[in-house]
Amino acid sequence: MMPPMRVAIVAEYYPRAADPVLGVWAHRQAMAARDAGAEVRVLVLHRPVPSRAALRSRDRAALVAPLRQPRRHERDGIDVRYVPFLAPPRPRSYGRWGAWAAPSLALALRRLRREFPFDLVHAHYAAPAGDAVRRARTGRPLVVSVHGGDVLALARQSPVGRAAVRAGLGAARLVLANSAAIEARCRELGAARTRVVHLGTDLPAARAAPDGPPALVTVGHLVARKRHSDVLRALWLLRDSHPQLRWTVVGEGPERPALERLAGELGVAERVDWRGQLDPAAAVEAGRRGALFVLPSVDEAFGVAYVEAMAGGVPAIGCRGEGGPEEIAAAGGGLRLVPPAEPEALAAEIRALLDEPEWRRELGRHARETVAAAFTWERCGAATVAAYEEAQR
Repeated sequence: MMPPMRVAIVAEYYPRAADPVLGVWAHRQAMAARDAGAEVRVLVLHRPVPSRAALRSRDRAALVAPLRQPRRHERDGIDVRYVPFLAPPRPRSYGRWGAWAAPSLALALRRLRREFPFDLVHAHYAAPAGDAVRRARTGRPLVVSVHGGDVLALARQSPVGRAAVRAGLGAARLVLANSAAIEARCRELGAARTRVVHLGTDLPAARAAPDGPPALVTVGHLVARKRHSDVLRALWLLRDSHPQLRWTVVGEGPERPALERLAGELGVAERVDWRGQLDPAAAVEAGRRGALFVLPSVDEAFGVAYVEAMAGGVPAIGCRGEGGPEEIAAAGGGLRLVPPAEPEALAAEIRALLDEPEWRRELGRHARETVAAAFTWERCGAATVAAYEEAQR
């Protein structure tokens, strides 16, 4: 019997003491790979500098949180080590962060290898993590997972960012993309060997009907590309036909003040529940409490939030023409697609689903079946380990 493969995972986006939501999908994939038979250890690139938001708010707890991050932590049975590095502020310098992180990462990888002789390294994002591993010269095969931010944003922001992404992809023995659209983008940027590995979710017990009248729910970072403003405008368009309709918003981010102002201007502020950032389990549970999950996001590489809600039997609404939502919708029923940046079309879809409760319940059943067939963590773990084995050949 072959011994289990040993994998060192390197990520910048990964849960921290002060932010257990950050990169939780990377941690869940590490757990899935472990459960599928691999042995894993995690190194997190950690920049112990306050964020701009913390500096603006002058919140003492937020200012000191990066410095108080423990250097080592066991999370769900996985050994996680935080590798500090210094770099200039984002966003202009972000393309060079791989170079800034490489020296301390190289040292951490050498130390890890003495006690855990890993067979390969799995980096999340081509840059900065993939670029940093490339520079660290581990002598082991590199697998790079691409989730969208590197190839859709960083590679377009500057020539330096594009070069870092291309270098990280080029150094990889195998590139894992979270959707076919992202896989194609990786190939455009120089990836030689690629495969699609979807992220997943847990499949809960059968859904109980939510209490009270139908409500909308959204789980997502409050940034412009998530298009929360379209949901507010749809809520206003439905003011006469569905005057009791409420919207629960889970997430935090820089767009919140503007969204709250818009809700007030539209006269729907009292119908919006801003829940803020919740811990991962609570966020998933909240996403499964609505009649409809609504996230008209653009530049959506995959969309774990959709499948998390769908697993609970909640029909979801995303945008047509987006790689991730299109791929989820093609896998089965339960995810409806509307044109992007068109609140009128979004409102019409919401109205149709609310006005046909039996159709909505049927779509919820299909949503759960779609996730069970294609988007579980068990499937993700098996596909991830299979990719590790391919990279070894």
